[in-house]
This record gives sequence, structure tokens and C-alpha cells, in this order.
Amino acid sequence: MCACRAQWEAGSPGLVASPWQHFARTKLCKGSGDTMRRVVRQSKFRHVFGQAVKNDQCYDDIRVSRVTWDSSFCAVNPRFVAIIVDASGGGAFLVLPLHKTGRIDKSYPTVCGHTGPVLDIDWCPHNDQVIASGSEDCTVMVWQIPENGLTLSLTEPVVVLEGHSKRVGIVAWHPTARNVLLSAGCDNAIIIWNVGTGEALINLDDMHVDVIYNVSWNRNGSLICTASKDKKVRIIDPRKQEIIAEKEKTHEGARPMRAIFLADGNIFTTGFSRMSERQLALWNPKNMEEPIALHEMDTSNGVLLPFYDPDTNIIYLCGKGDSSIRYFEITDESPYVHYLNTFSSKEPQRGMGFMPKRGLDVNKCEIARFFKLHERKCEPIIMTVPRKSDLFQDDLYPDTAGPEAALEAEEWFEGKNADPLLISLKHGYIPGKNRDLKVVKKNILDNKPAANKKSDLISAPKKAADASDTQNEAKLDEILKELKSIKDTITNQDERISKLEQQMAKIAD
Repeated sequence: MCACRAQWEAGSPGLVASPWQHFARTKLCKGSGDTMRRVVRQSKFRHVFGQAVKNDQCYDDIRVSRVTWDSSFCAVNPRFVAIIVDASGGGAFLVLPLHKTGRIDKSYPTVCGHTGPVLDIDWCPHNDQVIASGSEDCTVMVWQIPENGLTLSLTEPVVVLEGHSKRVGIVAWHPTARNVLLSAGCDNAIIIWNVGTGEALINLDDMHVDVIYNVSWNRNGSLICTASKDKKVRIIDPRKQEIIAEKEKTHEGARPMRAIFLADGNIFTTGFSRMSERQLALWNPKNMEEPIALHEMDTSNGVLLPFYDPDTNIIYLCGKGDSSIRYFEITDESPYVHYLNTFSSKEPQRGMGFMPKRGLDVNKCEIARFFKLHERKCEPIIMTVPRKSDLFQDDLYPDTAGPEAALEAEEWFEGKNADPLLISLKHGYIPGKNRDLKVVKKNILDNKPAANKKSDLISAPKKAADASDTQNEAKLDEILKELKSIKDTITNQDERISKLEQQMAKIAD
């Protein structure tokens, strides 16, 4: 046992606070004569630290949902923060402009169209005013939020997506294709929708035999990975509708696990050991027999929610019910998953929102921002890398995914792939004007993969317009004929009434 580990276990003050820090910050190198020397691992993220904002910058008096579901209950983008809240007689979530801090009035409008509790929400990456929600009422709804936020409660979604037979616990937008949305329900089915037409174009209903805990798209949206209650992680090609790799007993414990894709195609998982210790692991999809790295953390029973930044390769682990956020750097050198630090606070977290990179303040060297849900409050937490210079730190901010979609939905369903379109944050990010989400109920895709055909294609728009004109003319003729018929009837009745009145007059005389 090394000296600092012995010191830590003995409770005496030493070099580091815990074996995690020892594991993170040192590695063994062979020196001359086979002697061992310690070298501190170089990383620009070694000194990342977190700080909660002041009370007046929090969102207060929010009744955060108490529903028993292991989602994050919060979604954030550069304009809004959305929080699932308790609601009587259905399901609702708040949508607040980021600047709307302080006490939130009980009468503040909500998004409240679901008839059962809302379980998951996700902002569209290509339109900061569009959000999807999944609910216990078995539906997925897509909403358009006004540019300046809600002034009245929103009850009418842009589109309702119906296809699940049990509650919908997961919604996730495609990272690069416009209007492509994935949903997963407790019917163990995954459905991929074209929101632009309101249609379910891919239905993966025979791949999972138990509850799906989470679903993650890869960087270009060509694959998904899932974690399930049967302890399997599956890597799926959704358009071919086939499982291309899977791992049984990824984590042997019975409690829920999570699996996410990393930028290099590897998979990061969190779960529990047979002895109920929380674990994290790194896997290569091409060889799932053994993990690249597997580390045990502690014996807490909260599910670890991973939040990943592909630009810096940092993973933040937030345990539900924990009062801390641990963060790790993923690299190509052993031990591959390097502990960086822990942000700790007094209050446990009910959920967590994670700001996209384009919503951060680059002038303050902010590399992540969380929105921590308490029982009655949402508290932003800012992660920064201390730097002396005021200049733009290009090593901290490589080009990041922008709000423009690289593909249209039709192109993706036809088989095309594209990486995210990147933007520079050198001069900060200024949100542009978002176009309204328009849903054309008829399926106007010209070509779809044969395996995914669900209905016949309609004729070209011009023919459709001609047909519509013809129908209108026919209806007009019908109305005119009916009007003429009624007028004729009235004229005949008038004549009949006049004759009857004359007869009455004769009899009276």
C-alpha cells in the first residue's frame, strides 16, 4: 500500500483527501535502476472548481415533481430552463427564461397538456423554442414556446405522438437531423418519429425484454445505445433495426444503470456491483467482453446520472439524492477515467439540468453549468477553470455543436449520416431567431427505406393542390344547389300559405 493511501485510511492528514484523488493525480513511472517515482498527471482540467450562485440568482418556490422515475426532471438551453413540477389532475412543467430568477409565483403559467405526470423533457438542439415531453399518459407531446416565454398556460401542443401502450419515460432528440425524435416507454419499445409529419417511422418493439433505463445517441446519430433492467447494454442501428453489439451483466447489481456514447465511439456506463457499490466503466463497442476500465466508487444507493461534454471529454456524475457532483476526464492513457474533483454542497439533489456549451460564459472560463433541483428550488452551479488571462481560451473552447441541423429528417431516414455543424465561441454565442415548428400531418417524404415504410406516399404537392381546388369547386356547387332547393321550397310554402289564407277569408264571410 502506498504511503498516502495508508495515511488516508489511518485518518491522519496527508498528501490527498481520499484514494480517488490519489488515483487521479498520480501515476507510476519506472526510473533508473527499476526504482519507482511518482509523477503528477498533467491536465488543464485538474483545477476545475464548482460554485453555486447567490440566492437571488436561483429560481425559488418551485414544487419539483415527486414522481418516482429516475430522469433528470430538468432541461436547459441558452434561452430557457424547464422543470417538471407537481400538478394536480395531470402533468405539467415550468418553462422559465434564464433571467427570470427569484421567487416564482404559484400562478406562473405552465405547460400542462398531459393527462398524467410528465416523466421526461428534452429541448430540441436545433430550435431553442421547441421542447418534447413524455408522460404517464402514454403520449409524447412537442411544444413551441413563445420567444419571450409563457404569459398564459400552454395546453395545446404542436403535435401529439401516439404509439406507446404504456408510460413514456424517455425522450431524446437526434443530435444532427432536424425534427427526428426518439421515445422509449415502459412497453419496452423504442419509437423514432418524424416530428415534421407526426409519424412513427421506426418502431423497435422486439429488442428489449425489460424496462429501458436510458437511451443515448452517438455523435452523428447513426447508432443508439440502451441500458435495460435485464442488466444488458445494447448498441443498436435503428435504421437497419438490428443489434450490432451487446453486453450481459454490464453491472451485476440490481439497481438502475446508465449508458452513454462518448465522442470517440466508446461507451461509458454507471451502475452497481453485486455488493451494491456504485460503479463506473468504460467499454469498447467492438469488444464488449471486458471493460477498458472499471472503478468502484461508494455504497450510496442513488442512481448516477452521467452528463458528458464531448468538447473537453469530461464526464460529470450526479447521483439522485446525493449532495455532490463528481467529475472525471476521459483520456487515451491508463487508467483512462481520471478523477478530477468533487463539488459538494449540503442539500441533496432531486434532479439536474446541464447547459449546452453554447450557453456558457466564455469570458469567465466557464466550462459547465448545472441547474440543481432541490425540493422547492432550482440552483445554478457554475464550473470554471481558473485562468489569469482575460483573452479567449481556445484550448478550453474548441469549436462546439451549433444550433443548425446538419441533415433534414428525410435524409436521415434515407440512410445519410452527418457530424454536428460546429461553431466557434470566440465572440460568445448570440441566440438567433428560431423558425416555427410546422407539422404537416400527411407524410410528404419522397423516398423512405423499404424496411421503414409505414404508409403509401402521397402525390406531388402541385397535384395535391389541383385536387384540393377541384374538391372546393364541387362543394361550392353542392351548397348552391341546396340553397336553390331551400329557396324553391320557401316560395312554394309562401304560395300555399297565401291560398289557405284566402280560403279562411271566404269561410269567414
